[in-house]
Parts: sequence; C-alpha cells; structure tokens
Amino acid sequence: MQDIWRRSATELADLVRSRKISAREVTKATLDRLDAVNPAINAVVDHDPSYSLKQADAVDAKIAKGEDPGAMAGVPVTIKVVTDQAGFATTNGLTSQRDLIAKTNSPLVDNLIDAGAVIVGRTNTPAFSYRWFTSNKVHGETLNPRDPSITPGGSSGGAGAAVAAGIGAMAHGTDIAGSIRYPAYACGVHGLRPTVGRIPAFNASSPERTMCPQISAVSGPLARTIADLRLSLAVMSQAGVRDPWWVPVPLEGPTREKRAALCIAPDGLEVVPEVRAALKDAAQRLERAGWIVEEIETTPPLREASDLQTRFWLGDNYQGQLDAALKEGDEGALACLNGNRDKAIPDQLSFSKLLTRRATLVREWSLFLERYAVLLLPVSGELPFAQRLDLKDEASYRKVWAAQMPQIGIPFMGLPGLTVSTGLVGRVPVGVQLVAGRYREDLCLSAGEAIEAGGVPPSPIDPVG
Repeated sequence: MQDIWRRSATELADLVRSRKISAREVTKATLDRLDAVNPAINAVVDHDPSYSLKQADAVDAKIAKGEDPGAMAGVPVTIKVVTDQAGFATTNGLTSQRDLIAKTNSPLVDNLIDAGAVIVGRTNTPAFSYRWFTSNKVHGETLNPRDPSITPGGSSGGAGAAVAAGIGAMAHGTDIAGSIRYPAYACGVHGLRPTVGRIPAFNASSPERTMCPQISAVSGPLARTIADLRLSLAVMSQAGVRDPWWVPVPLEGPTREKRAALCIAPDGLEVVPEVRAALKDAAQRLERAGWIVEEIETTPPLREASDLQTRFWLGDNYQGQLDAALKEGDEGALACLNGNRDKAIPDQLSFSKLLTRRATLVREWSLFLERYAVLLLPVSGELPFAQRLDLKDEASYRKVWAAQMPQIGIPFMGLPGLTVSTGLVGRVPVGVQLVAGRYREDLCLSAGEAIEAGGVPPSPIDPVG
C-alpha cells in the first residue's frame, strides 16, 4: 500500500482493524517518513523506533487473538514534550529539564495507548511554552513545512509541523492562550482546544500546576481532518481521575438550531483583508450547509478577557517566572515576560478581583452562546507571522500580541475553540476560529465539517525549502 503515512487516522484505524494492513506496517511507514522529512523541520525532537514498534506489535497481537484493538488501532500519533510519557523527558523546551524522565504516563497518553494508538515521537515547544513561535536551547528551532520563512506557530509548533508533514495522523498539543489553535492555523491543518475538564491531564514528574493552568490550560488534538479531531477527542477524553478537573460529560449535547454569529473584528481588532475574506468565505460555506449566519459587530468582552488571561497566566508569580527565564537564558521566553511586565499581579486582592471578574465574563459568554450555537471569528488578525517576528523589535512584539487577542481571550472563560484551515494565500495558510459553549465541542466540529467541505489546503505535504 503506497504512502501509508498520507492516510487519515480514521482510515488507518479501519484498515488495521480489518487486517488490510498491520499496525507494524503503518508504524514503519510513519517512522520512515519521520526520517525523510524531520531533519528539514525539526518537529519531532525525541523518538525511539523500538518503543513505537513494540506498541504496534501489541496492537497486532490483540487483533490476532480476536480482541478489540481500540478505536485508534495502529494510528500513529505524536505527543508534545510538555506531557509525561513514561521513559521520556518532559522538557517543556528547557535545558534544566532535559533529564526529567517521566516514570508514568499522563492520563491522556494512557487513553491513547489503551485505544490502540502508537506514539511515534515527541514534538517541540518553545521554552516554557510561552510563544507563538517554536525554538529553545535544548531542542532547537522548528520550521513550518509549508514555508520556512513563517512561524509553525507555538507553543505546539512541533505538533502542527509534524501533522502537516505527515509525521503521524494526529498530534497532541496544549493550549492556554492559542497554543493548539495557532499552530493549526500557521501550518494549514485543524486544531481543537477542548473545554477545560474535557481531556484529563496530569504530570507526576512535575509540581502541581498554578491556578491559571488548572482552570484554563487544556490538551487537545491537531489533525488534517475534522473527522480525525472527532475521533481523537473521543479517545483522549476518556476517564482520568488523577486530574481533579476532569468531568465525564457526554461528547454530544442537545440538538441546537444551526445558528452562527459572525464577528469579523471583535472588540475593534485590526484584521487584514485576507483574514476578512476567509471569514466571509467560511460564513458562506456554513450558509450553503444550511446554517443561519448573523453578522454581529461585537461579542461579550473579549479584549478584556485577553488582558485578564495574560495577567492570570504570566502575572501570577511574575518575578518567579522571570527568574526562571533568566536562569534558562532563552531570548524568546525573556521577550515574552519583559513584554508583559505591566501584567504582574501586585497583591492577593488584585488576584481575587481577577477571579471574581472571571465569573461575570463566563456568565456573559454562556448567555451569548445560548443564542448562537457557534461564534465564527478570527484566529488571528494577521496571516501567520514571519519566523522570529516577536524577537525583531518592540513594535513587532506588540504587533504579535495585539493580533492574537481572539486566541488569548477564549481560554479565560474555559471555552472550547476550533481552528479550521480554509486555504492558502500563496504558500501561507489562512483559516478561521469557531467557539461554542462549554462542553459543546460537538457544535464546533459540526460547523467545522461544513466549513471543511468547502475546501482546505492540501496535506500532508513535503517540506518546502
């Protein structure tokens, strides 16, 4: 079977389960693809072929015995280096953690393995996972396979680059301010940020997370098809009681009227013509699929949510984060923290007021999303940035953060968000973002399928030099 690595996760699982191909053959083809293209993009920064082939053989052995191999039987996946995978380092892009070897798997990794997925590698992230660009001093820089002059995104930049280049049918990523949605946007694939509590996460190798990651950071899938995101979400969201935030909520909610709100420039966001055109096109695709699309001028507060999320994320123990970045000596991490010095939370009262205001914003957004099944809005006000733009000068740094406002704000309310890639501007991908109410990923995916049906960038692709 030619070019096995091109197949989707759903196709591969069906082929393996029906014994038309073995999990070992799929894994071997994926590892060969990794060897062929990863040197050009540095998306996967750690992998052990013997580990992957052993997992594949376990899947094939189950099938040979007539046992159920799982919903993702033989599907090759990658895991971001911020997440525990037994026997591998949870580096988070840090030299100080290069030898932090996990002894156990994160719950989501166990869920993938239990479903028959085969882990073929670990993907890169910026130091501390702070940036929308992906480089660090321990693993180096990841390049975008579609165009090395633009960012692959971050912080799950290795995940986006890997799945776009055919290194795995699905990539695991994490998102606290756009770190799944932006790499999907930049690499021309799809990426789902689930609701907080949907997918269980826990790293036994590391201290407990602070409050912002606990109530706004999530793990989720990046893939080349919406169907693969749907499959991955079902598998990754299985029980994980080690995560106190995990909630056993059904994947499908009550039927809703197919009504979408379109907001092209939320809270006065500056939006380039190419992104405006992508949003208009996506709205027309929804309408052709039977959706009612109502264009609105504004949403509940999003710019304020973005500002508060930045404070919550970077301002909590700001000095401690800065000291760690200074010790690491990573220029990207330092640029991020120095650029947000004014977001430091000065005292306990300010922290309390932030959390109090969060309750109000969650309520306002929940009421808004009772009127509309989904909100269609930009992923970013700009096309994917030039590589290392945030390090160029202060004005460029501010431009980057201003454009990302729609991504940063959504996690403050714990909402799900989906990036759907819709096309190319030359070699540069463009796409749109869908947001729904809490635990209504199904609505995002349903609307995403309608938009996807109108056309997406070709993938997987060979890296462009």
